[in-house]
Amino acid sequence: MANESAMRIKKVILEVRAGTGGDEAGLFAGDLVQMYRRYAEKRGWKFLVLDASENASGGYKTLVGEMSGEGVYDDLKNESGVHRVQRVPSTERQGRIHTSTASVAVLPYVEPTKVQLNEGDLEVTFSRAGGPGGQNVNKVETAVRILHKPTGIVVGSRVERSQHANRELAMNILRAKLFELQREQSVGSIDQIRREQIGSADRSEKIRTYNFPRDRITDHRIGKKWGNIEKIMDGDFGKIAREFQEGIK
Repeated sequence: MANESAMRIKKVILEVRAGTGGDEAGLFAGDLVQMYRRYAEKRGWKFLVLDASENASGGYKTLVGEMSGEGVYDDLKNESGVHRVQRVPSTERQGRIHTSTASVAVLPYVEPTKVQLNEGDLEVTFSRAGGPGGQNVNKVETAVRILHKPTGIVVGSRVERSQHANRELAMNILRAKLFELQREQSVGSIDQIRREQIGSADRSEKIRTYNFPRDRITDHRIGKKWGNIEKIMDGDFGKIAREFQEGIK
């Protein structure tokens, strides 16, 4: 029954954040986003970036996106956690292997009727939307940030050309996060909640390691290993999703 329920969830909120490792962590976060995006293309899913913050190296400090399609939650629900990479960064002149991390959270999309929000609990601000979208996007304050004061959760969206559309997308993210908190019956600060959900992004708290020198990906929860790491990072993620579906019912 639980698996059938997961299959019916056709839209998720994806959040990827750079963790330990400076610019290299941001690049790795970008690589994970690319992996999920290209897998979405192979599966015929839609991938929409809702909000993103890039770092100086061209990677991501954080990215929040929306993915939709048949089986999207069933394939990605086990991705939440800390991902660790071991490789020689492009900026490393002495050829030393660095270890960096990025955290991933995958939350099911929640219908508005399932989470009741009090407008008095929300602090909504608008700003000019930087990044992709053209000059018209940047001339008006279309980007939206919403603070949920009781929990301290902050969400945002800047991808659409109107305040209203971005507000609705940001509200979708907020509902998903609040629904997850309610489901887990979590209490305490948002930092405590995040640690419970995906860890602190410390190197020692990892669900999966991507070891480029050894051309190997290891998932530490089910003890499985996969080779041909470049192909997997290029979107050949289905083999990992299948292992979870076969091994965890």
